[in-house]
Amino acid sequence: MSHTVLTVSTTTLSEMKKHYASQSAAKLPTGAVFAAKTADCAITGYRSGKVLFQGKGAASEAAKWQGETAQAAPARKKKPAPALLPPGFSELSVIGSDEVGTGDYFGPITVVSAFVKKEQLRELQDIGVRDSKDLTDPQIVAIAKKIARLIPYSLLILKNEKYNELQQKGMSQGKIKALLHNQALINLHKKIFPERPDAVLIDQFAEKDTYYRYLKGQKEIFQENVFFSTKGESIHLSVAAASIIARYAFVKQMDQLSSESGFPIPKGAGSQVDTAAARLIREKGEGALLHFTKKHFANTEKARRLLNKQ
Repeated sequence: MSHTVLTVSTTTLSEMKKHYASQSAAKLPTGAVFAAKTADCAITGYRSGKVLFQGKGAASEAAKWQGETAQAAPARKKKPAPALLPPGFSELSVIGSDEVGTGDYFGPITVVSAFVKKEQLRELQDIGVRDSKDLTDPQIVAIAKKIARLIPYSLLILKNEKYNELQQKGMSQGKIKALLHNQALINLHKKIFPERPDAVLIDQFAEKDTYYRYLKGQKEIFQENVFFSTKGESIHLSVAAASIIARYAFVKQMDQLSSESGFPIPKGAGSQVDTAAARLIREKGEGALLHFTKKHFANTEKARRLLNKQ
């Protein structure tokens, strides 16, 4: 039986309880605040904030709340073990791969693989390359343009129409990300051939075995000297560079969506996003969500409730 566990806030736990009220189970397990059952999934929410999804539809049902989670992981899954990297990894010539937009309700997912040679490390430091989360959007734009002139990279943008199509077919966000990273790595290696990096570092979103299981059946799978680590931006500047370019591409796409909607489209998945989604539905119809949003996020239902109150 498939299992997925999410860790959510107290507010989200309360919202989930209300959401599943019509499908609630009569008996609650010890420590649970609600239990419910859909056609293909049993959901149990605990006071600790853990929510357990069990059954064939566990991944897709959990994905509806992806934008609300502090953490998402398979049930009973341990935290990723520290990456075992070659000595002096930060000084090697490395391809780094990272993605942006997976937790944002509006906008696409952008994935970038970037190749940084060891002799370029100092130059990238000098132009301000570091963890993109520590940079403002104007800084991202300025630095990304400089990076793009210095190093080879591969950028993939998965727009919402395609994302929603894949999600509706039952593909998890984890698999979608794995497919994008794999393709970006393949593209970049073809671009730099016959040159080869000392290593490849993917900012870890899944265990190595899970990542390659997601890729099972693909005609081409890149596996040469690939390492996985969380907080990859702090391990090698190639991941930081990839993250900055991916963020720059995401910001540009969000600006385009704001232009199309006629009002500012917010990032993230908070209450301001719910308000913007409600306005979008009111002005352009719910069908517009397929173009602007990751529709399965819980924000869609919240936007509907906001509209019903107006």
